[in-house]
Amino acid sequence: MQTNLPKRIIIGVQFLFVAFGATVLVPLLIDIDPAVALFTAGVGTLIFHLITKGKVPVFLGSSFAFIAPIVAGTKLYGYPGTLGGLIAVGIVYGLVSGIIKLWGLRVIEKIFPAVVVGPVIMIIGLSLAGIGVGMASKNWMIALSVLITAIVIISFGKGLMKLIPIFVGIIVGYAISVFTGLVDFTAVNEAAWFALPNFTTPEFNWGAIVYMIPVAIAPIIEHVGDMYAIGGVAEKNFVKDPGLHRTLLGDGVATAFAGFLGGPPNTTYSEVTGAIALTKIVDPRILRISAVTAIVFSLIGKVSALLKTIPEAVLGGIMILLFGMIASIGIKTLIDAKTDFTLSRNQIIVSVILTVGIGGAEISHGNFSLAGIGLASVVGVILNLILPNKSKGLKQ
Repeated sequence: MQTNLPKRIIIGVQFLFVAFGATVLVPLLIDIDPAVALFTAGVGTLIFHLITKGKVPVFLGSSFAFIAPIVAGTKLYGYPGTLGGLIAVGIVYGLVSGIIKLWGLRVIEKIFPAVVVGPVIMIIGLSLAGIGVGMASKNWMIALSVLITAIVIISFGKGLMKLIPIFVGIIVGYAISVFTGLVDFTAVNEAAWFALPNFTTPEFNWGAIVYMIPVAIAPIIEHVGDMYAIGGVAEKNFVKDPGLHRTLLGDGVATAFAGFLGGPPNTTYSEVTGAIALTKIVDPRILRISAVTAIVFSLIGKVSALLKTIPEAVLGGIMILLFGMIASIGIKTLIDAKTDFTLSRNQIIVSVILTVGIGGAEISHGNFSLAGIGLASVVGVILNLILPNKSKGLKQ
């Protein structure tokens, strides 16, 4: 797409609003300053473009896959400790990119097949279902208005509107909240126009690091799919040039950078991939303009203050849909891979992962502990490697 600079700026600013919903929703759900997420997403995107030689049209944003682990990790190790774990996730991205550079994707596919990745994604979605319902119960009228709006857009929306159901759902729920007098704008009026985001310094705890690292599995797999999808739209092979190892390293460095400042992980994600496919915006310069715009927004104090006025019931309505959709993506992962459930090994792997992850199993020794999604992921990988590839099906 060849466009002049003024037009690229306009398109770049518009494109940010496609990514805006996911980018600010994650920090709101994990109770951190959304300005931090906007800042780290913007800078992280520029880092990604630097590492990938400016060839790939991508905007990095906050990954939904990390919501549940961050919330649980914060309860166990505090938010600074969890940030240390997220930095370690970024390092894992770098290590995986090195493995792909040396040996290709086959090694990753062997360690993390669909029979492991699918149920892990399901746990990510289901583990916070209770919190979503609890937030929605603050005001069911508001929550249901958000939920119904998002469902209607997903089911009947067209064009760009279909790509931002979460964002539109929040707007509708927020408008109703304002109309019914549930929103207090005092903090917005008192906020400064210019303000630095509330950055947080990370702390390093081995328990938090081991807890968070396995969560990288799902976003890494999603990243691979996104690169193929974006390459198809741009009619370029980004997996080959600049190379999957570079794009994955870009995600990793951006995620580690975000962790050092207190932001959620920055990764490629389906919302942006879908928007690129629909709009055919394949000029990386436009996405860099979106990144700079995100940084500018993060420095406007009133933007952050306004986002913090969104009622819990609005977020709860979105969480009911969002966490269920994440779980359904896990099911889709198993279906797309044609996972054979007549094989007892596959039944065992999926069953144990789900039970360990949802049941809250924990292994601890001294200051070290491994629980939830992290423990379930490790158990799944081990079972996949040690169980025989062929076994008789269990009778249904």
